[in-house]
Amino acid sequence: MKVTGFTFIRNAVKFDYPLVASVKSILPICDDFIVAVGNSDDNTLELVKSIDEKKIRIIQTVWDESPEMKIGGKVLASETNKAFMAVPDDTDWAFYIQADEVVHEKYLGIIGEGMKKWKDDKSVDGLLFNYLHFYGSYDYVGNSPRWYNNEIRIIRNNKNFYSYRDAQGFRKYDNRKLNVKELDAWVYHYGWVKEPSVMMKKVISSSSFYTEMKKFRPGGKESFDYFTVDSLQPFRETHPVVMQEHIRRKNWSFDYDISYNRLSLRYKAKIFLKRFLGINSYYENYKII
Repeated sequence: MKVTGFTFIRNAVKFDYPLVASVKSILPICDDFIVAVGNSDDNTLELVKSIDEKKIRIIQTVWDESPEMKIGGKVLASETNKAFMAVPDDTDWAFYIQADEVVHEKYLGIIGEGMKKWKDDKSVDGLLFNYLHFYGSYDYVGNSPRWYNNEIRIIRNNKNFYSYRDAQGFRKYDNRKLNVKELDAWVYHYGWVKEPSVMMKKVISSSSFYTEMKKFRPGGKESFDYFTVDSLQPFRETHPVVMQEHIRRKNWSFDYDISYNRLSLRYKAKIFLKRFLGINSYYENYKII
């Protein structure tokens, strides 16, 4: 069984992405790894080169920032597809991870066994992960319906699959959802944990890739206000070993009163339906088989 990791990145240093931890977190179960490095304003390319020269293959790309590619954040899916298309033909599974996602080492065995188990079952298009979304600091995770609970991160090496919308998931060439098996493994998403001024710059930059959204305007503020979140809960477990250095560099504080929440009526209804009636009204870009 051959496994190839793949991801895309641009301005990893400028916007403090935990890219090194992200790649290293799944590198032990990957035979090789493709990184599409976009045109950056920092030394992202040098950073990627420093990770693992033997396993990592870099393809340099230029992001298409035309109006058409900014509809729904299409450019993000386009960059994902560039990396996926570079996955070698003899690869069985392609393991996708975004630059702000990290897999805890305790799940690598489970993931490896899952890939072996369903390798020859062609009805399985991909493998589904659970998600934890950290917010504000490494001590809190989001627990409202605004956060997606699951997503596909391992797909069969079928080039008729493609990155969907703004690279959150994958679809088949005829727009059908992928058939997936669930893994008892989690992805730790750290995209909303940055020094507040860096977070502000990243949000402003990210909003420019969605033409249907008004460009985010800070309103004179230089720092992102993390306290506008609707609901959080404390994280009391351990972080991945590869994240420890990134966590040690944290130079700001964020303390949140977990008894306070600003959940909308729509979100409260979603929680009630799922918790008490077993009705899942959450968006799912996959079909569990």
